[in-house]
Amino acid sequence: MRLALAQINPLVGDLGGNAAQLLKHSQRAAAAGADLVVTPELSLWGYPPRDLLLRPALLQEQTRVLDALAADLPPGLGLLVGLVNPIAGGELPALYNAAALVHQGVWRVVAHKRLLPSYDVFDERRYFQPGNQACLLEWPGAERVWRLGLTICEDLWVEERVQGRRLAGADPIAELGPQRPDLLLNLSASPFSQGKPELRQRLAAAAAARLGCPVVYVNQVGGNDELVFDGCSFVIDPEARVLQQLPCATVALDLWEAIPRQTAPAPWPPASPAPAPLPAPLDQLFRVLVLGVRDYARKCGFERVVLGLSGGIDSALVAVIAAAAFGPEQVLALLMPSPYSSAGSRLDASNLADRLGIPHQTLAIEPLMAAFDEGLEAVLQGVPQGLTAENLQSRIRGTLLMAVANQQGRLLLSTGNKSELAVGYCTLYGDMNGGLSVIGDLYKTTVFRLCRWLDSDEAACCRKACGLPASGQLIGDAIRSKPPSAELRPDQRDTDSLPDYDQLDPLLKAYIEELRSPEELFTLGQVDRELARRVYRLLRTAEFKRRQAAPLLKVSGRAFGGGWRMPIAAGPIA
Repeated sequence: MRLALAQINPLVGDLGGNAAQLLKHSQRAAAAGADLVVTPELSLWGYPPRDLLLRPALLQEQTRVLDALAADLPPGLGLLVGLVNPIAGGELPALYNAAALVHQGVWRVVAHKRLLPSYDVFDERRYFQPGNQACLLEWPGAERVWRLGLTICEDLWVEERVQGRRLAGADPIAELGPQRPDLLLNLSASPFSQGKPELRQRLAAAAAARLGCPVVYVNQVGGNDELVFDGCSFVIDPEARVLQQLPCATVALDLWEAIPRQTAPAPWPPASPAPAPLPAPLDQLFRVLVLGVRDYARKCGFERVVLGLSGGIDSALVAVIAAAAFGPEQVLALLMPSPYSSAGSRLDASNLADRLGIPHQTLAIEPLMAAFDEGLEAVLQGVPQGLTAENLQSRIRGTLLMAVANQQGRLLLSTGNKSELAVGYCTLYGDMNGGLSVIGDLYKTTVFRLCRWLDSDEAACCRKACGLPASGQLIGDAIRSKPPSAELRPDQRDTDSLPDYDQLDPLLKAYIEELRSPEELFTLGQVDRELARRVYRLLRTAEFKRRQAAPLLKVSGRAFGGGWRMPIAAGPIA
């Protein structure tokens, strides 16, 4: 039996366009001799469709699109497609998250998702009811009937010893055991976070060992708002050997031939040639960021972007990501020096743009600063001072960037990092301006680590694949070695206002991703009590800023986005 793994990049809500993608991949699969095409979760809708699921017109369109897809599918080919299945009778929620088999000119629902995640960025219980039985599909092969266990995404996440915790409810893998499937298929839409591609393989290997059969895992690829889906689909056997591996952050179609195990001791034959391993973690991270910003722009109708380039490491990294995502000619960098911008930063910014081939222009903001001083002097009884003056510089730059973005039809990329966003070291209506925060889920220490890797020989293959120069430095020693500074006053350093990032970031990770308290960290002997309380206070009081921030690309276990639902007015604050 020849299976085709179709790792597609759907546009959420575009049922007709997604069906066209499915048909195109199915035609290619049929030409290569495939029997059955397996696609991701909700592949007809794109994941996550959110409140589009509440629109009756789209549910009606689903039926028309599926009927047309069934009529056009190559004869004899089967297609497993992710869709929604309405529940008759007026119950709420009124849908199942489902999979359908399209075959021989007709389609029918063959599986309902059993476990519905409603944690972090997921909210499936708002829309779906859980399925109530194990799903087994019998597929007539040339020489035998294949018994295919069907699961949808979270149904595979039931191994507490691997993942730590699991959803309460059924164990779809255990329920399939007595039915002795030949293969377990998992239609998935699992967004990327660091370490997750490897975790998925460990979970699938555990399921394969329990069932004594290979697991075929097909994941969505592409960026949809804050979520980026890395793909990385695979086939794995009960011995945890990867038999097939699809690429990271790329649309792909690959075939795998399932051969029945005639005797228990015989292993499944590996793919030939042997599948390539998953990319290294920083390689994965960079590719996902490039994919996320490219898809966000493309799916929102933008072809060009603009960003502010300061000579600092954050904007340098965003510039590299943008050049890889769009090509340097589609990226415009604005250099907006003030009297406090060092000569080194100005030179670093222009040198970086030259290395990347990015068009750049310089707009000095000193005349605008003087105009604001004059305009505000009467009401303030003097020119702006201190933090007010610093924020005005940031807001002048934000206004200039937005003006260029509006006038030229560009998407403005915000360049702030997660550490700054966490503690409020950023300016509303200033450096926070933008349509997308590219590195808003990267701690400052991760920014430095990723930039060091990008400038190393280890990144050559990734850089070449992303259309960047394969050799030579991109970020550059001068930018990577420079002490972080906003340069909004003379001789300013980030450490004037914040702990060193090597101290700050572990605390932030403990508060944000592990939900620990200051007293808990102090009791464990990990940190000074006053430092722990100070950082926690900064995190809590900056919530109003984050609520007004641009959407960001989620790449960690918990990001400031749909999975972060903290109140603004709340207490107590340590």
